[in-house]
Amino acid sequence: MKSKYLVRQSEVRPYSPANHTGTRNFRLIGPETVGAKQLEVLIGEVERGKGALPHAHPGIEQACYLLEGEAQVEIGDEKFEMKPGEACFFPANTMHLLRVTSERAKVMVIYAPPYGENPKNVVRP
Repeated sequence: MKSKYLVRQSEVRPYSPANHTGTRNFRLIGPETVGAKQLEVLIGEVERGKGALPHAHPGIEQACYLLEGEAQVEIGDEKFEMKPGEACFFPANTMHLLRVTSERAKVMVIYAPPYGENPKNVVRP
């Protein structure tokens, strides 16, 4: 019997997120996969020099955990490098970006509440 709460990345169709370049996302946990109402979890696979362009999410908090690779992150006026095993937080309504500096990167992203690639949930500069 298949569990309604287990999601395998290999069974999820990837998509190219808006406002990102060289990125394939796999939505693992969300309203459409397991019925989650308060959060969304995805895995992003990103190519060198690519990633999220500057943007903010009105009313949505975001956390990123770098699984593989390295990335440069900007949150508001703060900039730093991320390495595997490190996490960062993007407050709601705060401009941010993530650019991969290694050959490739894999990042776990958590949104609360779910973002769902809804255009009204993103603001660009």
